[in-house]
Amino acid sequence: MRYQIALGTARGLTYLHEKCRDCIIHCDIKPENILLDVDFCPKVADFGLAKLVGRDFSRVLTTMRGTRGYLAPEWISGVAITAKADVYSYGMMDFELVSGRRNSEPSEDGKFKFFPTRATNVVVQGGNVLSLLDPSLKGNADMDEVARTVKVAAWCVQDDETHRPSMGQAVQILEGVLDVILPPVPRSLRLFVEDQANIVFFTDSNSSSNQSSQERSNVSSSTASPHT
Repeated sequence: MRYQIALGTARGLTYLHEKCRDCIIHCDIKPENILLDVDFCPKVADFGLAKLVGRDFSRVLTTMRGTRGYLAPEWISGVAITAKADVYSYGMMDFELVSGRRNSEPSEDGKFKFFPTRATNVVVQGGNVLSLLDPSLKGNADMDEVARTVKVAAWCVQDDETHRPSMGQAVQILEGVLDVILPPVPRSLRLFVEDQANIVFFTDSNSSSNQSSQERSNVSSSTASPHT
């Protein structure tokens, strides 16, 4: 079921990015903004921070918005963003779908563990992907689906946005239609391991970037049905 949620969400974002008249960058992809209907079909919700980008343009310059723990590096650097900012957030969310927990958690010794770094290392080194699975599932998952989901997530969180797949490509990888090589471990993920303070600052999901009331759109919370 979690694989279907990951796939359905990717299809919804593909619709927003590639099939609407204007590209819609959601700007705040996280688990709380993915709603499930009675059939557990995911719906992308809460478009209050979304930005419209005309098809004649590929980037939009805007103030930093979104939720810590899911922010792409380009938000921090202040450059104009593309739909690849959503791709990064989607990748971070995928990691949490697999593990069943927040990406950053304190361990018994008080240090923080950062799941995306561990998961990416397992994929790159050809380790047992089922070891990454939420323990509550007791190994009840398709290994190929887990491997594809983690591989997609690892590519989605690459530091350089040009190295990330589009959401349409992410759908193809998840479906097994498109195969990709193993991703490198992003430098930002390595830095999280090297400096504990970075983990706390960049992944405190209780803190959102400052938003002025004028910047928030009056668009009501919406849903985007995934399209195939």
